[in-house]
Order: sequence, then structure tokens, then C-alpha cells
Amino acid sequence: MFKFKQLVSIGFFLLVFCLSTTIFTGAVSANQEDDYKKLEIFTDVLSLVRSHYVEDADMEKLLYGSIRGMLSTLDPHSSFLTPEMYEEMQADTHGEFGGLGIEITVKDGELIIVSPIEDTPAYIAGIKAGDEIIKIDGQPTRDIGVMEAVRLMRGPKGEAITISIQRPGVTDLQDFTIIRDIIKIKSVKSHLLQDRYGYVRIAQFQDRTSGDLKEHLLKLRQDNGGHLDGIVLDLRNNPGGLLDQAVAVADIFLEQGLIVYTEGRDVESKMTFSAQQIETEPEYPLIILINGGSASAAEIVAGALQDHNRAIIVGEQSFGKGSVQTIIPLGDKSGLRLTTARYFTPSGRSIQARGISPDIIVPVILTTRQEKAYSSFREEDLDNHFKPLTEKQPEQQLKSTELSREEKQDNQLQHALDLLKGINILKHGKPSA
Repeated sequence: MFKFKQLVSIGFFLLVFCLSTTIFTGAVSANQEDDYKKLEIFTDVLSLVRSHYVEDADMEKLLYGSIRGMLSTLDPHSSFLTPEMYEEMQADTHGEFGGLGIEITVKDGELIIVSPIEDTPAYIAGIKAGDEIIKIDGQPTRDIGVMEAVRLMRGPKGEAITISIQRPGVTDLQDFTIIRDIIKIKSVKSHLLQDRYGYVRIAQFQDRTSGDLKEHLLKLRQDNGGHLDGIVLDLRNNPGGLLDQAVAVADIFLEQGLIVYTEGRDVESKMTFSAQQIETEPEYPLIILINGGSASAAEIVAGALQDHNRAIIVGEQSFGKGSVQTIIPLGDKSGLRLTTARYFTPSGRSIQARGISPDIIVPVILTTRQEKAYSSFREEDLDNHFKPLTEKQPEQQLKSTELSREEKQDNQLQHALDLLKGINILKHGKPSA
């Protein structure tokens, strides 16, 4: 996908450039000469720090800090990974690590929780999406960066950690003491809602997600005599994950056609992904639930199935992360997480800073206490986020629904089930009494 060999040499080139006076020969453009002059300023500063700072400065820390500063001027999803962080990043994709179980981001230098991961210590302790982490074990988090915060919160199973939370609508700071555990994220869960109506939840897109999904769907069919009248696919608060797994999941429900394509500056970043007519699920009705915590890979799946009219999208506007990050290993076992492309749905929609609009808007019904903690935090709220490629289009005319507070706790799921029943009534007629 990427010219890894060239990119791995970047760190070495920067080190050599900083430690010596390099003479560039040959014809160079005016822009290149200007770039070299700017680089000279960098080397001058580095030399001054090493020569005159009150204490000996660690060269690795200086270089790592310089790289972090450079990447911080880009978009909120590009970052430098120290060797320890790079190793943790690899653990994430396999779905097992020691920690609390939260997805975090940074806004205006503040550490914000995008969503707690189901059935993890943070989720059980009552951490909510939109909570701001003010301190980690007493250490202020202002401007520490996402990956550093991840490093601080991870640790051996059984060790306690205290995080201080500022919750929207709550005046006082709240301390949560949480016991770290091995976070084994179960990517796919399923059960029957009622006879012949299945529920499937994808919490995150990991390297086993598509295979696990096939197994769950097969079991649901087997438990119902080989046939289903419909599925609710729940992608709410799914922060995304691996692009190839998003493609594989969408492919399960599509026989043919484009799933997603990406565009970037390099030839390698221009890719298309299409469905294959292999092991496709039957054409039963499909409802997908999304909300403001549905991001990235979750939005790829929802957008593809919406564009192909394979699913009805229900819930609330998704997060709006329409960019692709490439993890590039560097020479000292550190890594670079670099935004290399934008992705587009089959119809050509870029969801960057917009999100996927539901076909049917069903706002979540909250108690008064829940309303105080509820957050509509999205991609467009992040510092340096990519702007939409074109002016925002007029909102489509969306159906809405009025639901009373006395209805079941998960009103979005209840509405999805009612829709599945309604589709089958239209197709097959009302069931006999």
C-alpha cells in the first residue's frame, strides 16, 4: 500500500541531517531551497539546545518531541508512536490488552472519551461518552496527547488507577478508581430478539470480525430452521478499526458492486474495494443502527449498504471520520500513524466531518440523568479536522418518529425491530391470529 522502505528511512535521514552540515548539490527548485532554509532553522535550534541548555538534553527525546510537534500541525488522527506505543497499537488490532477499555481523542488540548467499550472496567464503572479526563492518577492530562494517555492508562491486570472526570452538565470533578483488567474485546455478539428476528452487535472492527460475524449469522439461521425474517445490525458506539474488515463485513451482505474507494496523493492510496459473489447472506431485511459514536469503519459499512439499498439506516447522525490512516514502521521499532487518504461511499459521498445520515432519524430517549452526560461530540469538533470536500448539501427529507418515554429503554432497537416486522408484513401479508 505504501512505499515503506522510503518512509522507514525518514527517521535516519532526519538524524543525519540534524547532526551534520549537509551540502546539497545539483539543480533545485526555489521551493526546495526555501525548504532547506527552513530546515536549517530547525538544525540551528537543535544545536543551540544541545550546546547551551542548562542540562544535557536527551537526543531521542528531542527528536521524538520534534516529530510529535510536526504531526500535531496536521490532522487529529496523524501521530508518532514510540516503540512502546507502536507495540500497543498492534495489540489493539488483535483485541486483547491490559487497561480500562475506552476510546479517546483530543479536542482543544483536552482528553475526551469517544466511547467506553462494552463489558470493560471503564464501561462497568460508569464512564460515559463525552467525559473529559482531567487527571490520570493525579497527573494533569492537558496537552499530553492520545498515545501518551493510552500508555498511562494501560498496565498490568489487577492494578488500580484513578481518573478524574469532568462530565458535561456536572459541576464537580468526579474521581473513578478502576481496576485494570485484560481487555478482551469481543468484536461480535448476537442473540434472537424474537422468533426469526436476530440481533447482531459489532463493537469494533478487528482482524477476526468478518469471520466471527459469519459464524454468528450461521448460528442464528440454524437456530431458526435455516431461515431469518430479518436482522438488526447494531453499529452504535463502534469507533471503527480495520478497513479490510469493514469491507469484508459489507461484502457479507452484498453480492456485487462497489463497497468503498479511497483517494489520496500517492498512487498507492487510490484503491477500490468491491463485493464478491461468495458466501453472501440471504436477502432478508436488514436494519443498521448508528449514532454519534459510530465512526470510520462502521461508517463505511453503513454507507455502503445504504447506497446499495441493502439496509435501512436508523438512529442518529454518525461521527463523520472519513479519512484513512496508514501505520508505517520506522527503523527503531517506532511507528508513524499517518493520514494517507479519504474514503468515499459507492455513490461518491465523502462523509468527512458530515457523517452518515440515517434514513429514519430516531433520537435516543434518555432519562434526565443520562441527558446531562450525553454528548454529540463528532469529527467536526476536533482540532485541525479535514473540512468537507464540498459545501454541505441540503439535508434530505428524513422520516422521524415520535416515541413516548414509557416505551422500552432502548427505543432505537425497538424501532428497528418494528421496522423489520413492517417490512415482512408488506412482503408477505399480516400473520394470521
